[in-house]
Amino acid sequence: MSFIHGTEMFQAARKGGYAVGAFNTNNLEWTRAILAAGQNTNTPILIQTSMGAAKYMGGYKLVRNLVADTIDSMGITVPVVMHLDHGNYEAAKEAIAAGYSSVMFDGHDLPFEENLEKTKEIVALAHEHGISVEAEVGSIGGEEDGIIGAGELADVEEVKTLNAAGPDFLAVGIGNIHGVYPEGWKGLNFERLGEIAAAVDTPLVLHGGSGIPKEQIQKAISMGIAKVNVNTEQQIAWAKAVRAYVEAGKDLEGKGFDPRKMLAGGTQAIQDTVEERIDWFGTKKING
Repeated sequence: MSFIHGTEMFQAARKGGYAVGAFNTNNLEWTRAILAAGQNTNTPILIQTSMGAAKYMGGYKLVRNLVADTIDSMGITVPVVMHLDHGNYEAAKEAIAAGYSSVMFDGHDLPFEENLEKTKEIVALAHEHGISVEAEVGSIGGEEDGIIGAGELADVEEVKTLNAAGPDFLAVGIGNIHGVYPEGWKGLNFERLGEIAAAVDTPLVLHGGSGIPKEQIQKAISMGIAKVNVNTEQQIAWAKAVRAYVEAGKDLEGKGFDPRKMLAGGTQAIQDTVEERIDWFGTKKING
């Protein structure tokens, strides 16, 4: 089974008032859990790696092959997008060469004109190979692989200008942040989201989806968000399950130290989290 680029999938999601989840993987167990969740719910799935995760796992080619081979070994039949999350200019080119079906070029930390020019270059290169592109306008708060955003709101005119460069979907800053949301967080700025959604028809992306209240996520989806990124909630669910296993002393019982046993609960916790988010997002099932 080959990857799909996802462009039509996200266009359909925006028009249909639902979203497709984008879930980060960090190793084999995470990959299996995310794919199992998509198959179990009979919904399309986007599996992605950050630059740091890809480096940790052995590089973009290894990750691409790991996911592709896992799809085959598990008999996955739902559509899968293989995506680069928050890639810089060099990383986007590397992921394209490695066979990812979708890449994010995150140039928000560059002067806008440079972000625009590099986005045009990545779009041209990716589209030549049948690969979709996500671009970003306005920084997402928090830190992702050393790229730090203060969380400012995307400028609507910049959104329109960058959109004209031809990306297939757009990540926009609307008060969202990466990681755990702090106390006193003001919530998503729906006024700005409404302005952006009225300005462009391109599917919009909500980064920092972990920790945003369900009702805010669903309202954002109803206003044009077609892709929601989830990573931190998977990490927290994984850690909680593995910690419970060790604190219960199960690693000291028989061959409980076997990593396949120690990590099984964490893997299931990730799958459960992904399936719950798929339900939140209203992701349309395949053929029904």
